[in-house]
Amino acid sequence: MSIAETMEKRARQFVERYQAVYQQIGRVIVGHEEIVHGVLTCLFVGGHCLLEGVPGLGKTLLVRSLAQVLDLDFSRIQFTPDLMPADILGTNMVMETPEGKRIFEFQKGPIFTQICLADEINRATPKTQSAMLETMQEGTVTASGHRYQLKKPFFVMATQNPIEQEGTYPLPEAQLDRFFFKLVVGYSNREQLNTIIDRTTRQEIIEPAKVMDGKEILDWQSLVREVVLAKHVQDYIVRLVLATHPDGQFAMPVTNQYLRWGASPRGAQTLALGAKVRALLDGRYNVSFEDVRRVYLPSMRHRVIVNFEAQAESIEPDQVLLEILEKVPEKAEEK
Repeated sequence: MSIAETMEKRARQFVERYQAVYQQIGRVIVGHEEIVHGVLTCLFVGGHCLLEGVPGLGKTLLVRSLAQVLDLDFSRIQFTPDLMPADILGTNMVMETPEGKRIFEFQKGPIFTQICLADEINRATPKTQSAMLETMQEGTVTASGHRYQLKKPFFVMATQNPIEQEGTYPLPEAQLDRFFFKLVVGYSNREQLNTIIDRTTRQEIIEPAKVMDGKEILDWQSLVREVVLAKHVQDYIVRLVLATHPDGQFAMPVTNQYLRWGASPRGAQTLALGAKVRALLDGRYNVSFEDVRRVYLPSMRHRVIVNFEAQAESIEPDQVLLEILEKVPEKAEEK
């Protein structure tokens, strides 16, 4: 079997296993197809996911359903204003040995898991939110001079209410940048609401089955990174990111008018990896321009900061990004 045939076979296997996870989640979650695809994309690239939406839209249920489908350790942290960093990471406790001596022993917090549901993460203060920075970037926890490695794969799946709601705090920019995707969960339509009522107001309880373990997830993450990213598509990704930098070489008029800060290099990495997953799902082993466009908004909307003029005119980051996406050409202009 040639290398091309081997890669094609592995791509088909990936699609089959991806669909197996997707179908099990679909037994519980009604609608929100793009949101589910976004969460699964984060899963298969090893990235963290932020779900934003008003209460009651099924954000927490989606993450819990994903944890049920995957054979991974799961913990849930309910973020509240009085939550402290030690409540997440753990703390040293005085323990008594069999000999009667007292020693300090580190008691691990709920972050020592594989899927961590950070529920209503923006209910906690920025000090507590910042406790997640090291774990999200490096998969480690440093406490009392000792560094602990978290078990792989490790994901933070966070939910948050819109920051305009009562009792919420905006997430620090450094923490936002560590999320692979920011997915905005909208309301269900008429047909979906009818299905939700049918499923949730009867005696039958639907439980998804476990279909994938940690080793298999790591194998698929490795496959995603093998997908070919041609130089001209990579340059398109780079120019899309640079177009968000005000007063930069590739800045658009809308960028200079409405953006205060542009996307970091993590934005380019996210576009590349997210597009690779989309290519595999489409049965291809190479990334297209359309793959990049499909993951552009969830990859970038939390990495740009609008200025005061945009706020005064109620201009959202998505509006600016969509105009940038429309105007950045696929092929770079000849110098």
